[in-house]
Amino acid sequence: MAQTAKIVIHPSFQIGDISPRLFSTFLEPIGTMVNGTMYNPKHPTANALGFRQDVIDALKVTDMPAIRLPGGNFVSGWQWKDSIGPKSERKVHLDPAWYQYITNEVGHDEYLQWAEAVQAESLYTINLGMGTGTVRDAMDIVEYTNHPGGSYWSDLRRKNGHEDPYGVKIWYLGNEMDGPWQLGSWDKNPKGYGILANETSKVMKWIDPTIKTAVCGSSAPFMDHFPQWEEEVLQECYDSVDYLSIHHYHSAPEGDYRCLLGGSHYYEDFIDTEAALIDVIQSKMRSDKKMMISFDEYGAMIRPNSPYVPGLGRYALYKTHYAFHPDRKYILHDPNNMQERLFPGGDMIRALSMASIQLAFVRRADRVGIGCMTGGLAALCASNRDHVWKAASYYIYEDLIHLCKGTSLQISTECETFDMPGYVIDNTSQYRGREGVPYVDAAAAWDPESRKLAVFVINRNVDASYPLTLDLTGFSGLSFLQHTELFCKDLELSNSYDAPDNIVPRVNEASSFQNSMLTASLQPLSWNVFTLQG
Repeated sequence: MAQTAKIVIHPSFQIGDISPRLFSTFLEPIGTMVNGTMYNPKHPTANALGFRQDVIDALKVTDMPAIRLPGGNFVSGWQWKDSIGPKSERKVHLDPAWYQYITNEVGHDEYLQWAEAVQAESLYTINLGMGTGTVRDAMDIVEYTNHPGGSYWSDLRRKNGHEDPYGVKIWYLGNEMDGPWQLGSWDKNPKGYGILANETSKVMKWIDPTIKTAVCGSSAPFMDHFPQWEEEVLQECYDSVDYLSIHHYHSAPEGDYRCLLGGSHYYEDFIDTEAALIDVIQSKMRSDKKMMISFDEYGAMIRPNSPYVPGLGRYALYKTHYAFHPDRKYILHDPNNMQERLFPGGDMIRALSMASIQLAFVRRADRVGIGCMTGGLAALCASNRDHVWKAASYYIYEDLIHLCKGTSLQISTECETFDMPGYVIDNTSQYRGREGVPYVDAAAAWDPESRKLAVFVINRNVDASYPLTLDLTGFSGLSFLQHTELFCKDLELSNSYDAPDNIVPRVNEASSFQNSMLTASLQPLSWNVFTLQG
């Protein structure tokens, strides 16, 4: 057993309000994510629109707050007008982003109606690629989607079967527009993109003044132009947009769980840099607006090291994405023939790696207003061609959606630490080393309305458990409700439809609370939630 860990929390030390949108998800038609998981008219549970009702029902009960759709890289080649109206008249397109055919059986209306069915808010991404998306298209999509009626596009929506406006409130002005992999990338002209974003956001709000817009920042902190890209963009559109959209996918070497779970610190570095840059631009613009961050794509994964070619410098990214493959074929995905998606490792590591990032967002709740987990739909509703079930990640996500409410509180943690040496995954994903990373990772939420305190704790240590002392002497009148824990000694074990209870949370009856001090034990590689009532 390792040395004792101590966490101190005081209600006076507040970070900021926790937005429900912090625990949103992300959907993009990659492979069978849409054609198979979401849409399969041959599935036994398929409804009149061809959606899988088993997936809808499973997601509805989670209270998932919002979902960003329909992409992703996909949107910069998508023409939304070709995806509405009778399905027999819709155009089939190639999707060069993912080398697939887009049949448009699931189109603009279907995406929004599916979100309505799962009772989640739609966060919509428009095409704003250079030469592939226009201001005119942006005007028309807002009119079609949100205007009550009496105009061509709003009346066409009504004719197509949706009488009431969809009321989409958050609109993303393109996707990863700084990336050379993107169709119509603005990588080499950030000022041009900033001007286009300004004009697009402005006219979208003239059509519907209740909406908010998000402009693309850097696709990752590895980008050679980070953070100069967003500085040049924001100087052109700060007054007309509301969020800075950023993405990151963290990778760790095979078997290195400490680097995987410690990767949340790279997210915090990214957020802190972006927040500081936003504040500089705010000052330059003499603006009263404090812009928030939308971290609307994120993930963590174990990834084997790829060959590293020294000497390419800033051109490494271009060498990768300007490599054209003449033998690569476009694929037509059959929703009734889903391929099993096999991920290395068991449920627990995947669940904790994503949870550690979510806790980082909670600790930065004063600057991060939206968080959309890539793979979040599978985290809330694991599925194959026939069935749905709950992966281990479901229980963590459910805890955060239902308990992480109110105000984020500062955390003071004393515990053992570890060092992460620098490492290289590939030419672009290169990580500086970090020293003194705490084994105990935590965040806290205080809901003044219900007077409920929730403390979320991860033990990143693979081998050791920790006796924990949670010092809550700053609070008055708290009573301890329970300590739930989620862990699995077999790190290769997963839940499945046939074995749904391999990894499930349990109440730790040994934890105690006396004189404002809570004592507990944290299992190795575990998720822990402590709830108290004021």
